[in-house]
Amino acid sequence: MRILGISAFYHDSAATLIEDGRIIAAAQEERFSRIKQDANFPIRAIEYCLDESGGALTNIDYVAFYDKPFLKFERLLETYLSFAPKGFESFNKAMPIWLKEKLFQKDMLRKEFRKVDANFDWQNKLLFTEHHQSHAASAFFPSPFEDAVILTMDGVGEWATTSVAIGSANKLNVTKELHFPHSLGLLYSAFTYYTGFRVNSGEYKVMGLAPYGEPVYAQKILNNIIDLKEDGSFRLDQSYFDYCTGLRMTNEKFDHLFGGPARKSEDLLTDREMNLAASIQAVTEEVVLRLTRSLAKETNSKNLCLAGGVALNCVANGKVLRDNAFENIWIQPAAGDAGGALGAALAAYYVYQNQPRERTESRDTMQGAYLGPSFSDEDIVERLEKIGAIVERHSLDEMTNIAAQALADGKAVGWFQDRMEFGPRALGNRSILGDPRSSTMQKTLNLKIKYRESFRPFAPSVRREDVADWFDMDTDSPYMLLVADVAKKRQIKMSEADQKLFGIEKLNVKRSEIPAVTHVDYSARIQTIEAEINPKYHTLITRFKELTDCPVVANTSFNVRGEPIVCAPEDAFYCLMGTELDMLAIGNCILKKESQNPELKLDYKDAFELD
Repeated sequence: MRILGISAFYHDSAATLIEDGRIIAAAQEERFSRIKQDANFPIRAIEYCLDESGGALTNIDYVAFYDKPFLKFERLLETYLSFAPKGFESFNKAMPIWLKEKLFQKDMLRKEFRKVDANFDWQNKLLFTEHHQSHAASAFFPSPFEDAVILTMDGVGEWATTSVAIGSANKLNVTKELHFPHSLGLLYSAFTYYTGFRVNSGEYKVMGLAPYGEPVYAQKILNNIIDLKEDGSFRLDQSYFDYCTGLRMTNEKFDHLFGGPARKSEDLLTDREMNLAASIQAVTEEVVLRLTRSLAKETNSKNLCLAGGVALNCVANGKVLRDNAFENIWIQPAAGDAGGALGAALAAYYVYQNQPRERTESRDTMQGAYLGPSFSDEDIVERLEKIGAIVERHSLDEMTNIAAQALADGKAVGWFQDRMEFGPRALGNRSILGDPRSSTMQKTLNLKIKYRESFRPFAPSVRREDVADWFDMDTDSPYMLLVADVAKKRQIKMSEADQKLFGIEKLNVKRSEIPAVTHVDYSARIQTIEAEINPKYHTLITRFKELTDCPVVANTSFNVRGEPIVCAPEDAFYCLMGTELDMLAIGNCILKKESQNPELKLDYKDAFELD
């Protein structure tokens, strides 16, 4: 049985294809359209999924959409009626879009699919799952667990903002929900907006900024904005927000509570924004920990699965892991709306079609999240030479040695191999890599290659067999969704003068043997690499270790600020020529910057909008 899953029309549109429960392909539309967080119908992603399976729409048994538009429309109406006449302006702006497009998405979807195949039986083969059901399915069914508690936390689905489900074999039952407007995701987004970052894309900046500040506002948030219960349930005081009725997240009362208006995106970051980031991060962690502790006690389950946008908060995830309320946790790598496409397909297969679930012992079925397109060496060379690139062809062994030596020499290397990752993280197939031992690599990658804020941290990719020797963790973290401290023996103690520094001043202090991936609080967002899952990347890190005695490389996504992660070889070459990247290792080929035609140099610094 083949099922195509779709998420679309809000943000992060995506498509995925499963066959008899096995994930065949998955990709976000943005990777093909080159529009960040593209919300349009994912026609290119669908075409890729069909191509990967060697089939056509006529061979698809069902198409599953990741939420139910009528329920969302019900929320829009009821929210306005609850606050009327306040909020008429935003309601008036939303209604024409809903009446023209979103309310009748079933017909809209049929029209889009008819462009692909006019004869497909949409009347009987188009299914809709609820938003949080899609998230929960995406977390449980690919997990290595026979049974688990599934916690989904995001901004809002149809009505649910936080939900609990129980998964067992091929069954998934939602047992509890918190409803809009009481939302942990929207609370975090409100502070994202208030600190001057873009909602739905800047939340990870707030998380990265948090260690530069102190949580001095945390108690003020708990005393005034969120009524948090012992079991993790909560209510938000809506008098501080405008997201129900206005065209912004927060209001004047919120401004008054925190001593001034929201930061404009172009303004310099101040101590206030750093302290606000630290504070909302601390509150988020407290909410999540209370939820997970109460669920562990209530269910006696050993296993926890996480999904929804809040599950991308890897700092909170790390604290849940170390809290040990659950013995095992598994987080869907595409935890946001893109992953809803996968969840919709899996829910259709297991829940609605009642198909048996087969698991692989002790391993998930996400295949490392390497579910996107790949390119042969012949295709790579043909594509790159067509646009004027100078390509060196090598054996796999030679290419790996050249790339490892370049990293050891302090060069920034674009690493483009095999299938593209599904989800927001670059996991070693569409990555920019650097030497983690370098004191200047973080600034170089941020300012000269990514063209983004200097404070943003990079992830260490470390061989699984070496992780406990370098970090305070000894568990699998293949999806870069857990944070732990650098091992004590690898840390460098800060001087008395260093300890008095505040904010961005901390950035230049060398805190460990691997400063490029050590955040200012000694933490790191860890990705563990196994030879069985990603042999090329594991071999590269092994060669780097042979040269440097360090089994870690600095990993960031292969793109510049505001650009989607590269998908095709051409995208990678343009990024090489538009930034200060030194080298591109793509397939078995090497492209050195100095060998390229200087007339092909691009200006990528302002090529994409701020993210």
